[in-house]
Amino acid sequence: MRDSPGAALASLVDAQVDPQLTGTWTTKSRKVLTGPGFYDPVNEKMFEPPLTGFSYSFTDDGFYEVAYYRAGSNPAQPACPKGIIQWQHGKYHKASNGSLILNPFAVDGRQLMSDPCAYGNAVYTRYHQQEIFKHYEVFPNPYDKAQRLNLFGWDGAPLNPMYLVYKPPQMLPTQILNPTSAAATGSQPSSTSKSKRDLPGDDDGLVQEALNRKALLKQKHLTDANRLWWLGIGMTALGGIGYVWF
Repeated sequence: MRDSPGAALASLVDAQVDPQLTGTWTTKSRKVLTGPGFYDPVNEKMFEPPLTGFSYSFTDDGFYEVAYYRAGSNPAQPACPKGIIQWQHGKYHKASNGSLILNPFAVDGRQLMSDPCAYGNAVYTRYHQQEIFKHYEVFPNPYDKAQRLNLFGWDGAPLNPMYLVYKPPQMLPTQILNPTSAAATGSQPSSTSKSKRDLPGDDDGLVQEALNRKALLKQKHLTDANRLWWLGIGMTALGGIGYVWF
């Protein structure tokens, strides 16, 4: 008996997602989490976590969300460390070769980048980047039996492991949150390059559009947030030193 077109389509959709991924995953610090505590799309605000890390969330119907917070040293100018916060969401699917393809809603992604020696204030931009993971693993962590997710980049390089913290996932709404006229008609800019999660200067394939003139954040708010940002990065660095020596 031949399946109906609707049944065949449902089977195809089911094959493109993996229920093992459903939930919110985060790195060891467990301080970076997707959802409203990381990004407020109504007021265009991004909230700095107390420690660096990243988080991915997946739904059982093919949506995802990702939050990144990174701080990096600057060997040429030790007094000028860089920091970056990134948020995206969109749709994902599992390819026939086992890889994961994450396609963001291009108009919604946001990035906040701080480089005190290059800019007086943090730079707030629109951001989107397709991500391709060559393969992944989901299994109980051998030490504490917590569910663990290992992602491997497009080149096979492993990311830091993540652990399941919420199921169902903690996420913002999965529809487009900041539509533009292009998004309303269904056309979105696309990024086809392979993903690189590096600090500014290695922006291969990244699409960034300055939002400073349009954002609801005022210049005064950016200045105040910048001060808090560097206090947070300083505390993170001191914590790392304490970990090494004590």
